[in-house]
Amino acid sequence: MATIKDVARLAGVAISTVSYALNGSEKISPATREKVIGAARQLNYQKNGFASDLKRTKTNTIALILSDLAGPYYSELTKGVQEVSVANGYDLIACSSKGGPLSTATKFLKEKRVDGAIILAHNISDEVIVESARQGFPIIVLDRHLENEFVIQVEVDNFQGGFVATEHLIEKGLKDIAFISGPPRSHDSKMRYKGYATALKEYKLDVNGKWEIHGDFTREGGYRATKMLIAQGRLPEAVFYANDEMAIGGIQAFQENKIRIPEDISVIGYDDIQLAEFMTPPLTTIRQPKYEAGALAMHIILQQLAGVEVNSYYKLSTELITRKSVK
Repeated sequence: MATIKDVARLAGVAISTVSYALNGSEKISPATREKVIGAARQLNYQKNGFASDLKRTKTNTIALILSDLAGPYYSELTKGVQEVSVANGYDLIACSSKGGPLSTATKFLKEKRVDGAIILAHNISDEVIVESARQGFPIIVLDRHLENEFVIQVEVDNFQGGFVATEHLIEKGLKDIAFISGPPRSHDSKMRYKGYATALKEYKLDVNGKWEIHGDFTREGGYRATKMLIAQGRLPEAVFYANDEMAIGGIQAFQENKIRIPEDISVIGYDDIQLAEFMTPPLTTIRQPKYEAGALAMHIILQQLAGVEVNSYYKLSTELITRKSVK
């Protein structure tokens, strides 16, 4: 098994430099860091979070790394992961990806603290995941397209979901349709937008740039984006929010401005969180298989840990849920 001394020797640097590089320190140059990481990857060396250079022992623990531990979308996903992990004798640690390169989430990936990881966190970079990926350490990503022999992708068909949501609005006779997106780096949001734009194109409708506004997948982000939409004057006929939390914030903004839903404007969301059906009016949305995605991701990790060969890519379908927020 490779040690930190082996990495230092191969990279041609001091042991302290290797330590700085693997801990994300800014005391060394990016070029030196890349050289050290390349040497570590070549030797299949990973820093042990509990005792450096000791033989790795099984922890019977899986890390679930999320952008936000508080969002309602994540509760059902976490339940799916947890029920499968507990049923198979594994512990689950859920942690936030906030905190940059020295965050607990990054340490779980780059050090030997867990037996595998499930990632739904757009602010964990592809580079960090690739640096962490290795034989015997299963990584499942739920929010991006990443080709690596040690990384498995489980994806909801967000393109189709975005297309179906937009097509539903068009079939209701609505032509001017705004889109409130999630964070710019979110793969899920990008695919939902692609489905939206494709549906407009297929029905020979224009994509209007002034009605494309960034949110951040939060209720506050949807509220702010909607206030900006209202401030522009003439409203679109409908708004497609890239998730339900933003749609709920948007509905609040419309109601504060005495804009009726669906009489004055139609609203459609994405996710079908529990609160969606209890809104006034109840929210039309795209249902994601949240529990199923989490359960599948954990099942795949268990197969990999047992030495079973798995596919590199899995896709889950979505479903249109019609309620009262669309004419």
